[in-house]
Amino acid sequence: MIRYTFRAPDVAALRFGISPLNELGLGLRVLRLPEHYPLQQAWISHIHPVLPVLDQEVLLHLVDERRWVADFLNPRPASPLTSIDDELAALSRITPERLRADLEPIHGTLPAVFRGPHREVVRRIVEAIASMWHLCFAPHWPRMRSVLQADITHRSRLLATGGYEDMFASLAKRIAWDGKHLDVRTMSNFEAEQEVAGRGFTLMPSIFVTDASTLIDLDRPPMLMYPARGQGAMWSSHPGADRGALTQLLGATRAELLAALGEPASSTELALRFGVSTSAINQHLRVLERSGLLNRTRYGRSVLYYRSDLGQSLASGA
Repeated sequence: MIRYTFRAPDVAALRFGISPLNELGLGLRVLRLPEHYPLQQAWISHIHPVLPVLDQEVLLHLVDERRWVADFLNPRPASPLTSIDDELAALSRITPERLRADLEPIHGTLPAVFRGPHREVVRRIVEAIASMWHLCFAPHWPRMRSVLQADITHRSRLLATGGYEDMFASLAKRIAWDGKHLDVRTMSNFEAEQEVAGRGFTLMPSIFVTDASTLIDLDRPPMLMYPARGQGAMWSSHPGADRGALTQLLGATRAELLAALGEPASSTELALRFGVSTSAINQHLRVLERSGLLNRTRYGRSVLYYRSDLGQSLASGA
């Protein structure tokens, strides 16, 4: 178990973040040990045709059988708009000392694939990660980001209405909060304590974790990854229109939208999911909102829609 100790300013400074590189690093665990991630089998099926062209020798040595990932793949996002290009540029500047310090705790030694001239090793790592991003993540990232943003909006609402206790209790089974300490039970026998001590604490939703996950190196600002709401439906195809009373009442498209918005989503994400234009989706969303069936909230540059209590009752009844 890892125990993080908070002072009052640390609690007030707690924040959420999204990191493309962090998602890729956690995705490597799915590739290495797919049997532990049943919800992501569809993603593996999506990317299976491109796996032979990836530099798997490098990628699969960035994670081990305990599902420990090299900490340089878990950056703290500098802003809500962090891009993979910015994170890869920062990774390309990693020092030899940091590279070794992040890899040796995973394997007990530095694997042979990472030995050699430092600049050449880093170049190969960055190229391997960039290729995996463009082939395995970029086509799905708009939808992934929408799920992650919707999760942050939901946790922020819990924090505003129920306080830190309700918010932390909603994140994962392996964590406990007592107002001063955040205890995280790890998958291994790793035991440690860490003072947050003004360094900030970042909470990051992820498509690729099944419970709480944290970092190996406790000398860096702490961060907790937790499973995003809606990740189970991330890769499923949307079902056909409801042919019952709800469809007769609202029409097929609006009934499908209402069914889809059990989890908050943006019009852009919905347009991708339904294969229609954003403007067409927006017309339906405005009608549903004016009818009292949807609420909306702003997150960054996105407007997220979700079912109101009336919409929830109607969708549940259907």
